[in-house]
Amino acid sequence: MIYQSKGKRLKCIRVLQKTKVNDVLICQDLNSTEETLYTVLAVYDHEVVRRFLKVYEQSEYDRKQSCVDSFSDQGVFLIVYPYFRERMLQDFYMGTSYSLGECEDICINTILACISAEIPYPILYLILKQRQLHLAKNHNVYFGYAINLEELDERWGERECTVQCAKILRELLTPKASQKAISYQLLDKKISKRSYRKFTELYKDIRIAAAPQKRNSITGYIRAWFLRNRDFIFKIMLRVCVLLVILVLATFVTQAIFGDIPWLRLFINGFKKIGTESLLQ
Repeated sequence: MIYQSKGKRLKCIRVLQKTKVNDVLICQDLNSTEETLYTVLAVYDHEVVRRFLKVYEQSEYDRKQSCVDSFSDQGVFLIVYPYFRERMLQDFYMGTSYSLGECEDICINTILACISAEIPYPILYLILKQRQLHLAKNHNVYFGYAINLEELDERWGERECTVQCAKILRELLTPKASQKAISYQLLDKKISKRSYRKFTELYKDIRIAAAPQKRNSITGYIRAWFLRNRDFIFKIMLRVCVLLVILVLATFVTQAIFGDIPWLRLFINGFKKIGTESLLQ
């Protein structure tokens, strides 16, 4: 399927999900000389389209600021967002392996991502509720736009988004609850009372309650380096294991065919004669 706008020809290369009101597609712009990808929401429900347009009418953000493009084609309303590599927070976050300080840093980065996001609160609320948060390798947090618009409500504001964000932070800090983490206790108490109204309040609480930063020991630096590079280390170990398996199989085959292992002769017979002198005499 190819969707045509004034400046783009979007070809669907992958379907992420299908919902009652919209599909989530990964599309490539055929008009671009580079392989530019976008997350595209193909909306079929006219009522949802009306609510989406109303969100921007009531928002301080222009549609051109928060999404790349939006247009109608073939009876479908297309909302085009930037595409970012998927690194889902729930999949890449290792709360049991990270220190309390590292967990709190990720919580702070999550709040900062919400504060700096140039998208209307109703859209942000869906992103938070549907857990479209991604974790970069440097522990920064960024948003994805693979969202279901069925529950879109133009009445959602900063308070609803802040409460939803606070619940996510509490989940991130849950592995540290047994360490008497003040940040977790404070979040849990305020969430139960629905005290949060603004992201700045949430940010201040985490900052104030955060554990004091400690200098890492040598083992801490080694552990942190291993965690950052675990994917690369695993690939190297996998290749070494494959080479060893090939070597073992080749050894058995040559043993079966020749009765011995030819390349071992280099080690067995290599020192029988030095120059003109034989060591066997």
